[in-house]
Order: sequence, then C-alpha cells, then structure tokens
Amino acid sequence: MKKVIGLFLVLIMLAGCTASLADTVTLTYAEVNPLEGTIVGEMALAFKTKLEELSGGTVLVDIQASGVLGSEDQILDNLLGYGTVTDVCRISAFALSQYGCTKATLLSLPYVFESRDHFWNFATSDLAKEFLNEPQTIGLPLRGLCYGEEGFRHFFFKNSVTDINSLKGLKIRVSSDPVMTGLVSGLGASATTVPFTELYSALQTGVVDAAEQPTANYKSNAFQEVAPYFMMDGHTLGAVQLIITDTAWNKLSAEQQAWVQEAADYASQICRQVSEAKEAETLEALKAEGVTIIEVTDKTPWIEAVKDVVAGNINGEDAAYQKLLELK
Repeated sequence: MKKVIGLFLVLIMLAGCTASLADTVTLTYAEVNPLEGTIVGEMALAFKTKLEELSGGTVLVDIQASGVLGSEDQILDNLLGYGTVTDVCRISAFALSQYGCTKATLLSLPYVFESRDHFWNFATSDLAKEFLNEPQTIGLPLRGLCYGEEGFRHFFFKNSVTDINSLKGLKIRVSSDPVMTGLVSGLGASATTVPFTELYSALQTGVVDAAEQPTANYKSNAFQEVAPYFMMDGHTLGAVQLIITDTAWNKLSAEQQAWVQEAADYASQICRQVSEAKEAETLEALKAEGVTIIEVTDKTPWIEAVKDVVAGNINGEDAAYQKLLELK
C-alpha cells in the first residue's frame, strides 16, 4: 500500500513539473553584436534579466548574439518573409524604412537630434509610441517595444582636418543607405561604399580617406590606429529599437505582454545610462592614446549643406518631422 501511495505522489509531482514546463515561454532574441563590451549587448541582458525576474522564470529569453542568426537585414527579411526562429530582435531604428515605414526614415536624417537629451525626449514621448507602432499601421507582422541608442556618429580621418571645408574631395566610407550617401555628397566629399569588415584595411591602404561611426565603435575596432583624427560633428544618432513578432506577441497572455513591455522599458533606461557613460569613458581613453579630437561648435554650415538631403527624404512626414524637432 505504501508503495502505491509513493508511486501516486511521484506521478503527481511529475505531472506538476510537466505542467510547469508547459507553462514556460521562451523568446529567442537576436543580436548581431557581441553581448560583452557593447551597449546593445547590455541592453539585451537587461531585457532578459528583467523579464525573467518579472515573470518568475515563466518567460525566458534565449539571446543569440554575435550574428549567429544572421545579419540585421537577414533577420528582418526572415521575419517578414518565410519566417524564422527569432521572436525579439534589436535593429537600427530606421531599418524598417526599407519595408515601407516612412516615419522610421526620419530618425536617420542628418542633424535631426541636437543632443542626446533631445533624442531621449523623443524616445520617452507619445510620438515615439506612434513611431514604434508604425509597422502595425501598415500591416507588417511585428511591433516596436522601445528605443535605445549607441551614441552620435562622427567622422574620422587619416590626415589632419580642421572644419567642414576639410571634407571636400575626400573619399569617405559609408553604407549604401541613400541618406548617408546623400549626406557625404552634400558635404562635398565622395561617398565610397566599403564593407565594414574591410574598413580598417581600406583606411590603412588609402582606399578611403575617412569614415564615420559612433565613438565606442571607433575605438573598439581600433580605427584610431589608422585614422587618428576624430571630428565630433554628430551628424546622426545611432538610434536602435527592440521589435517583437506578432506570432510571439500573440502567444503571450495579457499579463505576459505587460511584463515584456516593462522589461523593454527597463532595457531602454539601462541603454541610456550605459551609452552616455561609455561615450565619456571612451573619449577620455582616446585622448590618452593621442587621438586628435576636433569639436564642432557651430553646426549651422553642416545643417545648411545637407538641407536638400533632409528635404528629399522626409517622404510626406513633414508634420512628424516638425514634432521631432520641437522635442529638443
């Protein structure tokens, strides 16, 4: 009799464990950068930690970092095409512009944000919620959760420069994005497309004279070794966002959805803290290494030089663009 009762209790315990496992949801999170030593890596870890804490371990986050699930473009193509294992991913805030999100394009326009505070005024506003929800309004099977940033992007050069006039005639590496190529052309330089993985050697051998990146990326890729002149014009902010697929969102209960959003908001706050601290720390380290930092105190001529690029890429979102400017 005791054996029967014992077996019965074991079966009850096993049934409880099975039910517990069945109730656990795992979200796969794609990140193209490494977790260690990157701002977006810390953002991913903050999201995971907070969501698992809020849910008591019933909603887990499996972070697949360092591009193991593909490049950003590949992940997005899969999400919007034939499907993928990805549930949540971190993308450039304007990446969805190539899929019809016209508001997203505004975030990549040159000099749209005057300062980091200007960006965060936007990121925590009702306007940001409107931008994050844009995929839903045009029928894309995903939704935005929050914004973050990797700091402002700046130009860096092989040889000494002083001001905007120093850019004329230089070959500057950019991605194939039309806003970036237009920006460089507007400044009087020659936009040159080079794969990011080949940028160090392209600078070293003179294939290009300059390039642009956020401060942390400039240092982490050791570009100061071959291009030690860093001009802080802050032409674009490296804005990012977290997105979740409709498939993943719809399999969550209302309570779980609330946890996901709270964890995303928390990750956004962590990103803000980490990014600002990282940029200040990196600048001091670069100065100590002998990098020449060129401050741009008056951006008026820069803004004037690229006004046609801005006008040509607002894409009918004039009202939203104006609201962005007013949040400074």
